Amino acid sequence: MIEKALTSADVEFVTTLHGEEPVAFHLLLQPRGEQADRLLRAIDDIALGEIDEAAREGETPEGEAATSEGEQALDVSLRALRAAGSQAEGRLVEDHPLDALKALVAEVGADEVIVLTDPHYVEEFFHRDWASRARHKVGVPVLKLFSHSKA
Repeated sequence: MIEKALTSADVEFVTTLHGEEPVAFHLLLQPRGEQADRLLRAIDDIALGEIDEAAREGETPEGEAATSEGEQALDVSLRALRAAGSQAEGRLVEDHPLDALKALVAEVGADEVIVLTDPHYVEEFFHRDWASRARHKVGVPVLKLFSHSKA
């Protein structure tokens, strides 16, 4: 589960987690939508010392305007994983990402879930971030990783 395009460092990191064992990736990406709370994102930006980012939160596309950016991010990520020699499929998720994740885990028989995001301090503190919530929902181990850089 990702929230933006994977960087080359992210791709290298996730494709080497299991050594030489063959791994297939099934990506879910949720474009920013109504569920993304602008205030929480701004607080996270401030906690990271990114004051300029916090001031620009209102400029970030959300909802339908974010869908094309999400499709692009998913496409870039899938191509990068495939170029690294991995099998990779993916889809955008519009509603209820954890329900979609649970369904995907059952559909493909996943052994584990990787949630790769930027830090979300407020949500993490209250265990409302994707990884914390997924641990109670999907029935397989959930590994939480932070993106290596801004995409």
